[in-house]
Parts: sequence; C-alpha cells; structure tokens
Amino acid sequence: MKLLFAYIPVFLTLPFLFASEQAVSQAPIQPNIVIYLSDDQNAWDFRTFGNTQVDTSHIDRLVREGMTFSNAYTAQAICAPSRSQLFTGLFPMRNGCMANHLPVKNVTDINDYFNAIGYEVILAGKGHIKPAKVFNWTHFYHTIDNRLLPINNVKNYIENSTKPFCIIFASDLPHGPYPKQNDYVDKPLDYDPSVKNSARKIARNKSGYYQNIADDNAQLGQVLSMLEALSVLNNSFFMYLSDHGLKGKWSVRETGLKVPMVVRWPNQIKPKTQSDQLITLVDILPTLLEIAGGSAPSNIDGKSFLSILKGQENKIRDYVYGIATRQNIQSCYVFPSRSVRNSRYKYVRNFNSMEVVEQNMSSNQAVNAFIKRGAQAFPNVPFEELYDLEIDPFEHRNLVNNEEYSIIKNQLENQLFHWMKQQNDFLINNKMPLIKPTLHPIDRISKWNKPPKSLVRTLTEEDYLSLHY
Repeated sequence: MKLLFAYIPVFLTLPFLFASEQAVSQAPIQPNIVIYLSDDQNAWDFRTFGNTQVDTSHIDRLVREGMTFSNAYTAQAICAPSRSQLFTGLFPMRNGCMANHLPVKNVTDINDYFNAIGYEVILAGKGHIKPAKVFNWTHFYHTIDNRLLPINNVKNYIENSTKPFCIIFASDLPHGPYPKQNDYVDKPLDYDPSVKNSARKIARNKSGYYQNIADDNAQLGQVLSMLEALSVLNNSFFMYLSDHGLKGKWSVRETGLKVPMVVRWPNQIKPKTQSDQLITLVDILPTLLEIAGGSAPSNIDGKSFLSILKGQENKIRDYVYGIATRQNIQSCYVFPSRSVRNSRYKYVRNFNSMEVVEQNMSSNQAVNAFIKRGAQAFPNVPFEELYDLEIDPFEHRNLVNNEEYSIIKNQLENQLFHWMKQQNDFLINNKMPLIKPTLHPIDRISKWNKPPKSLVRTLTEEDYLSLHY
C-alpha cells in the first residue's frame, strides 16, 4: 500500500512512499454503503490525477481522505455493460449485457444479495440497466430536469430509513450533451497524457465536457454535504468511480477500460493511500457484500478486495480483460475486440481487422457485406497488438511483431482464450456473428449510422446471432 499525496498524477508511473502499518479498528457489522458513479469520465481528468485545468475539488477531498486505485478497470468501456458488471459481479458475456442497451439475463443482482442480508438498495439518477424484473430496487429515484441527481429524494429516504442501506448515485454527467456556453470557453484545455506532446490539440466539445465535469463535481459536493448534515458520511463506506473513460469509449484501449476509483471509509481505510493492484468492476459487489457482513457468492466472476482496503497489498488478480463489440451503438460496425493485461503487458485481438476479414466470410452475402464494412471502418487497426504498459501506458508502440516478446504474447493470448471459453464468448463458436439490435439496427440509416443505400434493410431475423432476448 502506498502513501498518496494530493495533486500527484497517480496514473503516471511516479514513485510513492510506503505508508507505515497501523492498526485498523473493527468495522461496523452492517455499515451504510454509498456509491457515486460518474458517466464517461477519463481517468486522468481530475486535479489530483494531474489535470489542473478543471475543477474536481470534491474528488480531490476523497483522495486525501481515502484510498485511490490506480489500476481499476471495467471489462467493457460503455455505459450499460459497465453497470451490469457493478450490479451483478459478472462479466458482460456471462450476465448478458455484452453490448450497449442489451438486457441482462435472469441473473441474481445486487438487490437480491443485499436484501437477503437486511439491506435496502436505492438507485438514484441514471438507470440504463434492464430489465426491471431483475433490478428490483427498493427505490429508484429518477434524474430531475433530465440531468440532475434527485438528492432531496435520497435525503428524505435516509431521514426515514430503518434499515442499513446501499445507495447508488448514478450521475448523467459528464456524459454529453455538452453545453456550448460554459465557463471553460477560451481556456487552455490541452491536458491529455494519453497522446504525445506534439500531437496534443483541443478536442471538439472539450470545453462543454469540462463544464459537465465541474457540474458533476458540484453535485458530488452536494451529496457529501447532505450526508454530513445527516451524520451519515463518517459512518459509511463511500466509493467514487466512473463507468469508463470517454476517450476510449466503445474500444478496449486503456483510455476506455481504465476507470478512476477512490474509496473513503473513516477508521477503516488509511487516508492518502493508493493501491496499484489490478481490480475490476465485478470485484466491487463481493467486496461490498463482505463489508456488509455477508459473503461473496462462489458462482460470480468478482473477487473481494477488502483485504486491500485494510492495507494488505496482496494480489487478487493476475489478469484483467476487455471486450468491445461496436454493435448496437450509434455508429455501429461489426468489429469485435478482446484484450487481456497482466501487471505489465497487454495483448489485444481485433477479430475482424482487414488482415483477416476474408477469413470471416460465409455463404450469407448480406452478412458478409456488413462484415466487410466493419473491417473497412478501422483500416489501420491490426489483428493483434501487444504493449508494455510500464513504459507505454497509452499503447503507442505495438510490440506484437517483435520476437523478443513472443513468449509473453503467447502466454497472454492463451490466457485470453481461456477466459473467453470460460465466459462462453460467442466468438469461440461463431465466426463473425451479428448481434440482434435493440436500439441501433446496423442496416438502417439514422442520424449516426450511414450504411450504403444498397445495404439498407437487407438483413433478416435469421441473420443475427440467437441470444437471450
């Protein structure tokens, strides 16, 4: 465990001091649990993590008062699949939400687990997870004025609560739309450690993105103030995280899969500390259950990291994984990717790259047309990628063709396919399947999707992979 000083970029490879061992007091048997989940925020866009160009003062406070995780990951960099991991403890292939807007299967979820040990579970804000028959929240308070958290609803609930609770504040921010008029127009907004200095430029809509970050930071401050006023904050386990990064959204890039995560738990977690251990969103549910006095189910993918929270830097994972489908999203293409990383190296396979697209063809010419279109949308993305994240944390130098790394590449490739088989990944037994859309048909023209007119409405029900919905 490492001592973390505020305003040091923790996601960069900088040295830290080791904290001295201290006794940790006994945790309450069933502490209240509060999660604050932001939407579409890059892991580096916080003052504490190096970005001095945007106001993140309340996250900075949490970092000073808690433990930061420098290697926290989602397995899929998009909204619903990330939430599905958090709420089920299962990776997207196993829970069923392996593309955006898809429902989970009939699985056990956070409500079932926590209700069984006497908790009530409240979702406040963004839903974006279905079906309702699975996610049977004690209360679901929707956003107000389309974007804002229903803080007063939660305040009224807490004032009248008689049971221990798990409250999830699911913010709509900093997800777009981005306000054109904002406090960050005409300000320098070029902080982005994921690109080389010579390539830095101000991204379109970035001032609006920064305004949404600042507004979300203000909401977080209101939540913390409300909890303090009710004498709840210092007796509760509080976690802040984002569902995925914005820059790498839809992909398996580090800029999408790596998420910011900070945990505050007075008298249990030492302040100003950092863990570099690999953890994933599926690990949060079993950790919370153990904190609440329950036990982690043996049939989920997640592993409790409570020991890390208590100061033991024991490894709970050797690998973390990533998937991307790029179907059932606004600009939809057939371009599935999978990834695996260990403590240093990362391997990526892009199953429909231009290098191998001809091998993905079948006798179905309508499907073949969309497979080709998917490969052509990413002409410069190779079939395989390998990165040394210790010296290249943002994946600029592909080492896959360097013979010096062949053993590492083969080990990671084998591990990835072992995981894919364990997850019953559809790519194991299907050459290049099309996912049945629930919102964005791949053969329809829309505001975001522009297939050639010759391909419009050429697909039938039988052309899609048979799934659980």
